[in-house]
Amino acid sequence: MLAILALTLCSCPGVVEATEQSNYGPVLPVPKKEVSSINVDFEASSEELAAVLNKLIGKDIYRGSTGNSGVNTDIIRNGPIGITAADDYLYLTMPVTMSMRYGVFSTPAISTKFKFRLNARITPDWKLHAEIYYLGLSDLFAEKVGIGPLSIKPRSVIEGITDPLQRVISDAISRELNARYSLKAQVGKAWTVAQQPVLLDRNYHAWLKITPQEIILYPLYARNNLVKLSLGLKSVSEMVVGPEPAVAAPVSLPYLKLATGSDKSFRIVLNTDLFYKDILNIATPLLLNKELGTDGKSIILKDLDIYSKDDRLIVKVDAIGSYEGVFYLTCKPSFDPQTNVFSVEDVDFDMSTHSFLLKTAGWLFHSRIRNIIREKITVNLTQRMEQALETAQKAMTQVKLADHIFLKGNVNTIKLHDVILQKDKICIQLYTEGETTLVFR
Repeated sequence: MLAILALTLCSCPGVVEATEQSNYGPVLPVPKKEVSSINVDFEASSEELAAVLNKLIGKDIYRGSTGNSGVNTDIIRNGPIGITAADDYLYLTMPVTMSMRYGVFSTPAISTKFKFRLNARITPDWKLHAEIYYLGLSDLFAEKVGIGPLSIKPRSVIEGITDPLQRVISDAISRELNARYSLKAQVGKAWTVAQQPVLLDRNYHAWLKITPQEIILYPLYARNNLVKLSLGLKSVSEMVVGPEPAVAAPVSLPYLKLATGSDKSFRIVLNTDLFYKDILNIATPLLLNKELGTDGKSIILKDLDIYSKDDRLIVKVDAIGSYEGVFYLTCKPSFDPQTNVFSVEDVDFDMSTHSFLLKTAGWLFHSRIRNIIREKITVNLTQRMEQALETAQKAMTQVKLADHIFLKGNVNTIKLHDVILQKDKICIQLYTEGETTLVFR
């Protein structure tokens, strides 16, 4: 299970788009790359774990001294191990036969069942450790058993070997687990592979680019014969539309972080882009060659342009009529995540235009030009948002993580995070939150 953890990072993409550069305005900062997080639960039943342990633990459980001078014992497993899960522990029942030897004397094999409590943990260096604690026997023994000239209490023999017995079984399980499942090697391989760009959609030329950061392990959950291992994965992930992204320098596998409690939510950072040329394509037919005026004076808009300066949008207007020339309006971009509508607010003449118009065309201050432009520079992004969410959902549901293992996710809510002006577009950054599960097929 742990070998595929790094690959599950591809369930949390953001969306960005590669585009041509604009000549307008200075180079503005790109959107901050937010960390995406996801929690994944791996589940197994008690029966499935018992099948694994029965393969790991051999028949010879213990051969050695009992702590009584000259008395040795042989403990042999003679049946399948049973497991139950409760109170965040695994409880083992192991059927065995036990015989004791003293010199040339020996006792007949005695059948019983050992009871243990097992707690498995993973250390920050990716090593598996099993810790076994002896809880008692399922059957009563005779008070005393004769072995040659000696009279031995079987229960005292078992109590005398409790510590070495726990150590032997714990070491055997840990040794076999680490020999068969090298977590660091397997996760490290997947961690490296996950950083290669992944083609998500050939038609959209959509690529997933991941920069993983850390993996967090939460405490083991074991109740009602169900065992869950919960891991938190954090990465900076983005979906790039366009040519295949360049491969960045690989990030080394970090130490595993151990956490208390559990966080079951996940978040996708989703960016959708609105290009200035798209705004112009919508607004231009509604504004160009329209006569606008007041008090017997009017202008006709012959050309429009939009670009950014600092944190404001600039609308460049070329007009003829009672006023002939160019003037500039500034406005603040706004996005309503409830309606998916982009609009502008606080539309006003810029400082240089304001000073110039005071001398030449003061009547423009009283015209409806500002309100009309504000009304027309409105874009409903519902279809685009639905496409972005569909692409993100597709990334979560159709990426194969490993053989027979797929990721299934659902987006429950979407929230506005920021609106960022760039050279040739407006980046609308949102958070989507939901839940995710691993599907084994």
